[in-house]
Order: sequence, then structure tokens, then C-alpha cells
Amino acid sequence: MTSSTGAQTCPTEIEFVRVPSTQLKVSRVALGTWAMGGWMWGGTDHRESIATIHAALAQGINLIDTAPVYGFGVSEEIVGAALVGVRDRAVIATKTGVEWHDGKVYRNASRSRIMQEIDDSLRRLRTDYIDIYQVHWPDPLVPVEETAEAMRLLYEQGKIRAIGVSNFSVDQMERFRKVAPLHVLQSPYNLFERDIEAQILPYCRANNIVTMGYGALCRGLLSGRMRPDTTFDGDDLRRIDPKFQPPRFLQYLDAVRQLDGLAQRRFHRHVIHLAVRWMLDRGISVALWGGRHPKQVDEVLDVAGWSLNSTNRDLIERIVNIAVTDPVGPEFMAPSARA
Repeated sequence: MTSSTGAQTCPTEIEFVRVPSTQLKVSRVALGTWAMGGWMWGGTDHRESIATIHAALAQGINLIDTAPVYGFGVSEEIVGAALVGVRDRAVIATKTGVEWHDGKVYRNASRSRIMQEIDDSLRRLRTDYIDIYQVHWPDPLVPVEETAEAMRLLYEQGKIRAIGVSNFSVDQMERFRKVAPLHVLQSPYNLFERDIEAQILPYCRANNIVTMGYGALCRGLLSGRMRPDTTFDGDDLRRIDPKFQPPRFLQYLDAVRQLDGLAQRRFHRHVIHLAVRWMLDRGISVALWGGRHPKQVDEVLDVAGWSLNSTNRDLIERIVNIAVTDPVGPEFMAPSARA
């Protein structure tokens, strides 16, 4: 059976979608590996992270999303180690266009930076090609056309199988597509962060660009496991995320509590499943499910085989709008431009 989004569905299996103009077929729930890098997430455990990737593959998730900046190479190294002997079972998505100095991150989508990063990523990932290569952030100091030309060259050389961009506007994608093919767009998207609905999602649908929504669980808020007394240590980015500061934190937790009640009453599931199902039913191609412990991917199968009708979507809308009176987006995560 095929859904209205073009995804294949089965009551007990992960859904898949094809990336147009490529040979790639990807799971509609992907494993995001930012936390595995440890940086801004309070450290990492390599063995546990590798076990998480293996658990995701066992559940049927084949898309693994990473980036050089996630732990300054650590996340890519973990992905590479985990896929030894099983590379053909995974679709690797990684990124380019960011550099770091003394723990500070800056955008750099220049041709020279991209050409350096591709070789570094291939080495860390222990592969001779990358399935989906994405420009992590638009660089205000580099013309979009220069970035696109470098990506097109890598695509023509066969080092990458599909070209993507992340956090790009419609105008930036338009300029990019005049120089190179564009197969994938990745942006923040979840029940609490929905800016891309106005222009970006419609544009991608109209131009056959697969959309990947990162932050599906909104840094864990939509997992249903957080409480008012939950604290974050070390360099955990949630210490500076406005959503996790009073009074907003309690507003978001109230919304999560009500959404969890709705999910249990109507679907015999929990808010974590409702949040991802909502994304997929809204038309996002792929939801990025972040994790670094095997148990965090155990529940992925409960996202498949059901959907939300208009009545349920209206109820969800009402809960969020009433509970969260002071919403805020993910803008705090954007890295700085170089001086």
C-alpha cells in the first residue's frame, strides 16, 4: 500500500520513500547521531553509540544522519566503526560547510573547505562514497553558486550519490538549483518548531526535493520523559535552549503531558510516537530520531501502520496553541559566520 506522501506502508514495518533522480530508498524514520558526538550533549559512549546504530538497522532504519561538527569528527568515526561489514545496509547522510576553532563553530561553505571536508569524512566514515552529502548551513560570505558548483563536482565524480542542503531558504535553494541538482533539504521541524510549513515544505514538494526534519523530538521534549525538575549538566545545549528555561519549560511540558494523554486514549501509544507520526502525516519525507542508547530506538515500529485524521490533528493544534503561550524557535543553534 502507498500513502498520499508516496511512502510505502505496512502495519509492522518501517515506511520508506525514494529520493527522486537517485537510486536511494530511505526509511521515513532516520537515526540522528548528533548526541553521539558528545559535544553539547554531555559526553559520549562509543560502545553504546555503536550498539544504537546496530539496533536502528535491526529495526529497519537504514538512513543514518551525521556531520563532521558533531563532536568534531567523533560522530562520523562512530558511524564508520558501526558500519564495518554492514555498509551496504545503510544510507549515510553527512554534511559539509562548517569549521571549528578552539571549540567555536563557524560557517565555511567555500569550495576549498568542501573539498577538504569530503576526504576527511570519507576517511572517518570508512567508505569510498557518501550517499547524501548536505551543506550544513548557508554561508553569507560565500556565494551559493560557488558552494553548489563544488557539490556538483563531487556528484559528477561519484564521491556522493545525492546532494542536499540544510537550513537553506527558498531563495537560496533556487540559486543552488541553477548550478547543481538538489535532492534533499534538511531543516528543523517538529510539533513545536514549524517555520518551514509556510514556504519551504511547499517548495520542496513542488520540486521533488525530499525533506528531512531534524529535531523530531525537540531535543527530547517530545520524548515524554522530562519533568519540571529535569536538569542538564556540562556543555549540554539544553542549558542555553530557551525552551528549557522558565517559564517556557513548564508550558512545553504541559503541552507534552496533554499530548501524551491524547496518544494513549486514542491510539494506545505515547507522545513520542504521536510527535513523529504527526510529522510524517504533515508531509515531511523523513523524521530524524536522535539517539545514543539502543533502547531509544526500540519504539520506532510504533510510529508505523497508523495515521492522524483531521479531527486528531485539530486537537493536537489546539493543545499546543493553548499550552504554549510564549513559543520560541530553534534559532539559538545557528553557528556564527566567520569574521
